[in-house]
Amino acid sequence: MAPSSLRDASTSQLLRFATVGSVDDGKSTLIGRLLHDTKQLADDHIEALSSASRRRGLSGVDLSFVTDGLRAEREQGITIDVAYRYASTPQRKLIIADCPGHLQYTRNMATGASTADLVVVVVDVAAGVRDQTRRHLCIAALLGVRHLVVAVNKMDLVGWDRNAFEPVVAELERLALRLGVESVVAVPVSALRGDNVVEKSGEAPWYEGPTVLDALHQAEAGLWAGGGGGSSGGGGGGSGGGGGQGSARLAVQIVSRRPGGGRAYAGMLSGSSLHPGDEVVVLPGGLRSVVVELSTLGGPVTEALPSESVSVVLQDDIDVSRGDVISATEGAPSPTNEIEAVVCWFGAEPLRARQRYHIKHTTRVVMAEVRAVESRLDVETLALDGAESLSDNEIGVVRFVVATELVIDAYRDNRVTGSFIIIDSNSNVTVGAAMVGPPAIVATNDETSDGSGALAPLGV
Repeated sequence: MAPSSLRDASTSQLLRFATVGSVDDGKSTLIGRLLHDTKQLADDHIEALSSASRRRGLSGVDLSFVTDGLRAEREQGITIDVAYRYASTPQRKLIIADCPGHLQYTRNMATGASTADLVVVVVDVAAGVRDQTRRHLCIAALLGVRHLVVAVNKMDLVGWDRNAFEPVVAELERLALRLGVESVVAVPVSALRGDNVVEKSGEAPWYEGPTVLDALHQAEAGLWAGGGGGSSGGGGGGSGGGGGQGSARLAVQIVSRRPGGGRAYAGMLSGSSLHPGDEVVVLPGGLRSVVVELSTLGGPVTEALPSESVSVVLQDDIDVSRGDVISATEGAPSPTNEIEAVVCWFGAEPLRARQRYHIKHTTRVVMAEVRAVESRLDVETLALDGAESLSDNEIGVVRFVVATELVIDAYRDNRVTGSFIIIDSNSNVTVGAAMVGPPAIVATNDETSDGSGALAPLGV
C-alpha cells in the first residue's frame, strides 16, 4: 500500500491546464514550443512535424502541428477538437488541453476547461482582447477556474514594446476581477521564437516576471475535483442543492460483488478526502452507514483523495445502486427535482421554456423540462439581461424541473456534483453544459472585495 502522503504529493505535482483565446492568437504554437523546449518530443515526432510543414510550403517546423493532429486542422491551420498532451518536468507533471478558438467550437473549449486547475490565456498583442477571448474567459470563470496565466504573444512583431503589452494586460485584469478570478500572471512571449516560454528572454529587459513554464511550476494543482469552483462570491442557494463546501461525494458508477460475500461501490471521489470509519449517507434514499474499507487501483488505503477512483465497502448491507451518491453526513445535500443553473448552450435550435431534454448528472441520466430561461449573459458588459431563449454559444440562467430527484451541490462547492450536461432526447447529441447556481461574477466594477483594486499574485 502506498502511503497517502506520497499519493498526496503526486496529486500536488499534477497540474491540469487549458489554453484558451481567440483563433490565430497562437495557442497551439505556444504549447508546441513548450513541449519542444522541455524535450518532450521524440526525434521521429519532430521529423514528422518537419514533413508536414514542408507539405504546406513552410521552410521551418510549424510547432502548432504538435497539437493540431487532425488532417483537417493541419490543412486549415486551426484547432477543431481539444488536443490533450502530457508533459513532465523535474518539478511537475502537466496535462495540457489545447482548446479551439473558433466560435463554432466553443463547446470543445468548455470541455477542455471543465477539469482545469488554471487556464493559459493567449492573446495576440496586436489584435488585443477580442470577443472570443472574453467569451472563453467567461466560460472558464463559470467553470470554476480562478487562476490565469496570460501569454501576450507575438511581442516580436511589435518590437517588444512595453506600451503595447501593458494595455492588453490591464484590460484582461479588469475582466478577470469582474469574473472573480483570484490571480493573474502576465508574460510577454513570442511562441514562434520561444522567448519567455521556457527560457528567459533578453528581448524585454523591462520584464522581470516568470516565464510561462515558471508560472506553471508555481501554480497550485489538484483544485478541480476538490472544494468546488472556488468562487469567492457568486451566491448559492435557490438550486435545491444545499451541501457544504469540501464535503466528500462519491457518485456510484459500479456495484461489484466481493469474494466471500458483500458488495463494493466504485466511483470517482470529489469534494474532500474519505477515510475508514467516516459516517456516510447514501442519497437520494437517505440510508446511513460507515465506511469500513477503501481501495484504489494500488490496493487498500487509509485515505481516499479527491479525483481518485476508489472502491468503498460499507458496514451495513443497504441498497446502493449506480447513480446514487455516497456523501459525508456532515454537509450532505438535499435531493431535489428543481434546479437553477448557468447554461452554456451549444444546440443548433434555441433553448426555450417547456422543452424537454435528458440531463446527465454524474452517473445518472434523467428526463428534464425547461421551466424558464431567466436571463442571458452579455459577454461584453457581463450584465444579465432578460431573455426568453438561448441561441448557439450563448450563456444564461435557466430553471429546470427533473423527473427524478438529483443529488446536487452548488457548483461553487463541488465542480463534479454541481454540474451536468444537457442531451437532445432525439439525437443523443450534447447540446449544453450547466453549472448549478447563479453566475460566479463577484463584482461589477474594477475593485476587489477589499477595495484594493489589485489581483493576488499566482499561488497566493
